[in-house]
Amino acid sequence: MKQFDHVSVVKKANIYFDGKVTSRTVIFPDGSQKTLGIMLPGEYEFGTAAAETMEILAGEMTVLLPGHTDWLTYRSGDSFQVPAESRFKLKVSVVADYCCSYDANK
Repeated sequence: MKQFDHVSVVKKANIYFDGKVTSRTVIFPDGSQKTLGIMLPGEYEFGTAAAETMEILAGEMTVLLPGHTDWLTYRSGDSFQVPAESRFKLKVSVVADYCCSYDANK
């Protein structure tokens, strides 16, 4: 899907790691949410409340998922899932454009 129609966008940005990671929240008519964001090169660790699916739109990132010992690289067109109530680590070597979808039921 190249675009989202009939949505609301929260004006205030989500800003993390001194501005190296930013996103905007998109709210759909059914109440579901996604974030659209950019990550600059760096190393990051995030925690999740809800389960997430992260889709890489451009660039790439190397990810250490919860319960795994191997880092995996995801590139444009790839996606990965992160369980609810967990932490995961990212290494970003080039600017990454991403879309994160949340599943409050998982």
